[in-house]
Amino acid sequence: MTPNKEDYLKMIFELGGDTALISNKQIVAGLSVSAASVSEMITKLVEQQYVTHTPYQGIKLTASGQRRAASLVRNHRLWEVFLANDLGYPVDNVHAEAEMLEHATTAEMAERMAKFLGNPKYCPHGGVIPDEDGHYLDQSRVTLSTVPVGAKGHIERIVDEASLIDYVFGLGLHIEDHFEVLAKEDKTITIRQRETGKDLAVDAVRAEHIFVEL
Repeated sequence: MTPNKEDYLKMIFELGGDTALISNKQIVAGLSVSAASVSEMITKLVEQQYVTHTPYQGIKLTASGQRRAASLVRNHRLWEVFLANDLGYPVDNVHAEAEMLEHATTAEMAERMAKFLGNPKYCPHGGVIPDEDGHYLDQSRVTLSTVPVGAKGHIERIVDEASLIDYVFGLGLHIEDHFEVLAKEDKTITIRQRETGKDLAVDAVRAEHIFVEL
């Protein structure tokens, strides 16, 4: 399997495609690629029985697609933990390095790294780390984009994608930060970061890939 196909499987997994149907539009935004590229790749993944695609409803991982995606996510996130905790990389800089290393990581290497790290459950961006059998803890599927005005919560995780990570950390937002939604418009969502008292304008499209707990 090519790294490009693996990146699609990971994104579908991260967006909740292991348990629910997700749209082409979500993948377009998550990977910053064209709609045509997504359609072409989904067709290939359907042919290889990694995903199912129901027109006008969405995309979902098959059992084999879920196992493959969980393995890739495990490799990627273990490397992120290692890079951040043991090599001192800034949290917002570990994604690109992990992206290169994950594709060359064997199951044995991942298991040895997990033991070395103390079997961590979460990556630096809040994502769960599947175990060697592909099992993982449930996480919130609530996105910042769906939170009503006046509601409060905290940032649980962000989708592991370079431009999104740069954007979120550039705003000054971090995992576990608490917030209150002040206003919602077509293109922005205004939140108050309770740790600092600052009001932040979050791009509405990117807010679809920021997961929260209320």
